[in-house]
Amino acid sequence: MVAEVVPLIQGEVPLAGLTTWRVGGQAEWYAEPRTLAELQQCLAWAQTRSLPVTVLGAGSNVLISDLGIPGLVLHTRRLTGVEWGCQGRVRVGAGESLARLARAVAGRGWSGLEWGIGIPGSVGGAVVMNAGAQGGCMAQVVKRVEVLDGEGRLQELRGEELGFQYRSSLLQERPWIVVGVELGLEINRDPAQVLAETQQHWERRRRTQPYEWPSCGSVFRNPVPRAAGWLIEQTGLKGFRIGGAEVSQQHANFILNRNHATAQDIYQLIVYVQERVEAHWGIRLEPEVKMMGVF
Repeated sequence: MVAEVVPLIQGEVPLAGLTTWRVGGQAEWYAEPRTLAELQQCLAWAQTRSLPVTVLGAGSNVLISDLGIPGLVLHTRRLTGVEWGCQGRVRVGAGESLARLARAVAGRGWSGLEWGIGIPGSVGGAVVMNAGAQGGCMAQVVKRVEVLDGEGRLQELRGEELGFQYRSSLLQERPWIVVGVELGLEINRDPAQVLAETQQHWERRRRTQPYEWPSCGSVFRNPVPRAAGWLIEQTGLKGFRIGGAEVSQQHANFILNRNHATAQDIYQLIVYVQERVEAHWGIRLEPEVKMMGVF
């Protein structure tokens, strides 16, 4: 089914294959804009029909309902491109892979994204979530962000205007769509050394986190003073399953799609883990993963 007016908009498109958990239903309407103009066209189309708009990046850190997502889903994976500037500045399309970018900048001897090598997300999504690992995060390197506001107008925001906090930013609270990001990185380092440090980050993630089964990355934010994975493990939940979803034996803050899990399996396991940890420790774990659709 193809919508009128904007040919690139399609109806009833399956979304499970576009997520790292490999679960979820269909988008009522779906588009992959390749340019700013196409993105603005899609937004205008949705607005004239009073349809809600959902933005999907690399599909990590999201759980899409088995019932799908109503309205228009905009996938940003075609909004790519890397423009190398001077003095460590690089402009990146929102749909670029963070891990691929981390390796590319390391190859130039530019430092600041070594920690991003194993994060399965897009650059745009990483900015919205203030993604981070092993002491680094996006807030440390973001200089400027280009967004479309709720009216489809292009706006430019400085990094300090984004209200970055642990795994959050003001972009989560407003109907803005990240189009491009400018990063500021450290230059004049030996590329071989930066690549070696980047590889060390990757090897550490491979040793400590599960990659053999579909997951979304870390499910819960880390409360203070204990990490979410430690709390879940000490509650005795490693290996616990609901349907095809399982708390990882390797890292308890990961939930794996082990055997044709549904989104509902994963959702129920998230809730169960929250309830058990709260009963045992008096701490309510807050999901880092974003729920999309009705559960």
